[in-house]
Amino acid sequence: MRLTSKGRYAVSAMVDLTKQQQGGPVTLAAISERQFISLSYLEQLFRRLREGGLVNSVRGPGGGYTMARDPSEITVAEVIRAVNEPVHTTMCENGIRGCHRGNRCDTHQLWEALGQHIYRFLDAVTIQQVSDGEVFLDRVELMDVSDYLESPEAVRVDAKIAAVS
Repeated sequence: MRLTSKGRYAVSAMVDLTKQQQGGPVTLAAISERQFISLSYLEQLFRRLREGGLVNSVRGPGGGYTMARDPSEITVAEVIRAVNEPVHTTMCENGIRGCHRGNRCDTHQLWEALGQHIYRFLDAVTIQQVSDGEVFLDRVELMDVSDYLESPEAVRVDAKIAAVS
């Protein structure tokens, strides 16, 4: 499985924001210092988080960022999706082109199902739970599996859209 620093840093920054926003807007410089994330990288991430409706920016003296919604209503998967960070579990570059010399490998379906299960888990975990240190496998209530099942047609359409964007 590949989840690059973009998704990890975005989640860490959102957890930091959750813990620090009681005193008002939080600056990216403060998050950068606490989380050891480059300020310029945080600026890129927070632009996407703002566009995704997960944070609000406050301008002027005392400005910074606040959560756009209650952290108990924002899932880890939402954060990862907002920064356009796919969780790759296959070697395929996209859903159309295969991972094994132009064809899908024999284990492709296994890794694809694992990827869907990972998103199912991340959709069940909120930023508040992470902030509170309350992420335990036996306490995470997964959403209905039917929400994650896609028809082959939908997968092909999603892959074409991803390839174009």
